[in-house]
Amino acid sequence: MKNVFAIICCVVFLQFPGAQAQTNIAASPLAEAVMLGNYNPSDYAASPALNHPDTISRGIHARVSSDSLHHYMDVLGSFYNRNSGSDTLSATKGIGAARRWIYSKFEIFSAQNGNRLIPSYLQFDRNICNIARHSNVFAVLPGTDTSAKGIIVIEGHMDSRCEGLCDTACLAAGIEDNATGTALVMELARVMSRYSYKHTLVFLATTAEEQGLYGAKAFADYAKQKGIEIIAVLNNDVTGGIICGKTSSPPGCPGENEIDSMQVRLFSQGSFNSPHKGLARYIKLQYRERILPFTTVPMTLTVMSAEDRTGRGGDHIPFRQNGYPAMRFTSAHEHGDAHVTQPGYDDRQHTSGDILGVDTDHDSVVDSFFVDFNYLVRNTVINGNAAGMIAISPEIPDFGLAKDHRENLVVTVTDPHQYLHYRIGVRTETNDWDSVYTFTGSLTHTLTLPPGKNYMLSVAAVNGQGVESLFSREQMTRVTAVYDLDAAPGAVELLQNRPNPFDEATTISVLVHDEPAAHKHAFIVVHDIASGKEIKRMPIRLSKGVNEILYEHGYHMSGAMVYTLVINGKIIDSKTMVFAN
Repeated sequence: MKNVFAIICCVVFLQFPGAQAQTNIAASPLAEAVMLGNYNPSDYAASPALNHPDTISRGIHARVSSDSLHHYMDVLGSFYNRNSGSDTLSATKGIGAARRWIYSKFEIFSAQNGNRLIPSYLQFDRNICNIARHSNVFAVLPGTDTSAKGIIVIEGHMDSRCEGLCDTACLAAGIEDNATGTALVMELARVMSRYSYKHTLVFLATTAEEQGLYGAKAFADYAKQKGIEIIAVLNNDVTGGIICGKTSSPPGCPGENEIDSMQVRLFSQGSFNSPHKGLARYIKLQYRERILPFTTVPMTLTVMSAEDRTGRGGDHIPFRQNGYPAMRFTSAHEHGDAHVTQPGYDDRQHTSGDILGVDTDHDSVVDSFFVDFNYLVRNTVINGNAAGMIAISPEIPDFGLAKDHRENLVVTVTDPHQYLHYRIGVRTETNDWDSVYTFTGSLTHTLTLPPGKNYMLSVAAVNGQGVESLFSREQMTRVTAVYDLDAAPGAVELLQNRPNPFDEATTISVLVHDEPAAHKHAFIVVHDIASGKEIKRMPIRLSKGVNEILYEHGYHMSGAMVYTLVINGKIIDSKTMVFAN
């Protein structure tokens, strides 16, 4: 088996952070070749090849270990400070020691699984906290089919911070944010390396998330520059805590010290026809159909409206900006909103208090934990199951949508593979599917749906092992009662917000049927029903098709509101929406 090549890259002085993008981005030649599909799959073949979906799902569920996750977090916390500007030379302290330890664990996991896992650094130059060169750590598990272009990335950031953006002297164990996500990625590298997948998997620990998502941006830019196709990014950031802080970035906690170990939030950008929301829905579907039937502790997966918590961001964003489907896992509860300079802030996030736990009986052993290892196990399984199914799934089909004379929807799949089974996801007013229909033995299927609603449909192929592809782009149509067929819609329709009722954010959509030559000045205005007071006014640019705007209402509020579409000073339509949390 091949050994990993050393990274060779010359040092180049960087400008001030933000003045330019990362430069001299480089990975090991072997890891790069595999991600590009330039390798012989037989060099990485497992014996026996464990590739059945049930074997993968149940194996991940059974093998993810709370003890392993606990150990990884213990060690990550022991490096004292993992700030991107911290020590890179010490064997025991700083970001350099942390990334070398993660790399060494990837090597061990590879040795335990037939040397099938390829560790690498992704080195990039950018002046961050007075250090010019930085490195992500990742491991590549080669797929069995080099014609199956497209890799799946499971990632979390390994860096930590205190109040000061570049404080390298403070204790910055960074357990909840984000040793939890790093431990999850490491554990899946260990567990998933046992199985075989058509697509290549990448387990990525990024740096410099806390200073501006720079490590993730380096990998996303590297992939784009090299022509590496990425079909899904699963970002894990703050994934193991269950205790609500006094502050929490909305949408989040109901109150200080409240506990939630049964829910995880799935954040992603967009609404209608968003591949990122489609990825989040797929993850939830795979959990519901493959893990939930035999798990002893069920989880609630909530597909959130916004791309991230209000005013916050994560490593999925640079991937999304480069056109790759990407989403973020985050705990239901978070201990703080990271606004550490606010008076009275005493939550743990971005402070020296973000530690594993405390020793309550003073025997030098931590016995009261701020993270829940079993909760993190469940989040790890959800990640691994979804990534594993994507990695063995078929290609995404295309489809056409029409209506028959009775307003039934006729779905016609376009797919050269012509599988036996296909699935149709149907949505109306939520971020999730209302129903997922399966049809067999045909490329055409007719749906009879209740009239009076706008429906959003997408399609997935199902291969011979019963694994569905990611779902296709969405198409929208309105089903009208047969006796109303002569009632043509107006040139512009204000649609019901989704979801409704909503938590902290909701998507308001406007459907434009004709080219909007006269729709130059359009906006959405939101009023409180009780008081009649205008809450917010938001410009919206209209073009033919569906136009969307995200309304972020804020947390710990309730009540009904009216939103109105105004074009060129004329009120077009108004609808009611409900905030309930």
